[in-house]
Amino acid sequence: MTDWDRDAALTTARILLEIGAVNFRPDEPYTLTSGWKSPVYIDCRRIIFFPRARAKICSLAVEKIGRHVGYESIDAVVGGETAGIPFAAWIADRMLAPMAYIRKKPKGFGRNALIEGDVPEGRRTLLVEDLTTDGQSKIQFARALREAGAIIEHAFVVFFYGVFPGSLQTLAGMGISLHHLATWWDVLDASRERGNFSDAALAAVRRFLEDPVAWSAAHGGVATAEEAARHKAGKA
Repeated sequence: MTDWDRDAALTTARILLEIGAVNFRPDEPYTLTSGWKSPVYIDCRRIIFFPRARAKICSLAVEKIGRHVGYESIDAVVGGETAGIPFAAWIADRMLAPMAYIRKKPKGFGRNALIEGDVPEGRRTLLVEDLTTDGQSKIQFARALREAGAIIEHAFVVFFYGVFPGSLQTLAGMGISLHHLATWWDVLDASRERGNFSDAALAAVRRFLEDPVAWSAAHGGVATAEEAARHKAGKA
């Protein structure tokens, strides 16, 4: 990680804390879409309400993409339904790139389209969402875009949980690099710096981060990446 990446990560974490996007509830764990149990939850949708916060995060996102993907290496930006759509729009606008969005499934009437806007067939396409826990939704969207003819080699999220197994490996196996601004480790560092949570709370979060699979299993959540994939498929 470069100094710029580290600064961008901490800046993003500080913003998320400032706007109340970080939630901590160890006694009543959250059940994530993938079936993992977690004492922490990040609500990136709150970013859309705060203009200065979202402007800074989008600036960092575009700079991150430029540094790690290239400044002329993306032909189109596609947002994943639903939370990825506004971020894709803002990023595409700053990159002067065409923008579309992809549904989780066709709406069942009208054109019955899976991809709205236009299909980026033959175009180097960046998939954008707000966050990822274990990467399952990115895999589904990427497969659908490739079936439609898009070239998908990169995905971007504002926040990456960075703890659950299989998230990067499966995407990497598909030839897709996942780029992100911040993880829970960055939030932990920023929280300690800003004093957002008590020492006991931070210690509890650290225990989860150090062994999220065991923590999830002990609190009634899924215990393997395979279980998470089946759970996610059952919710689709």
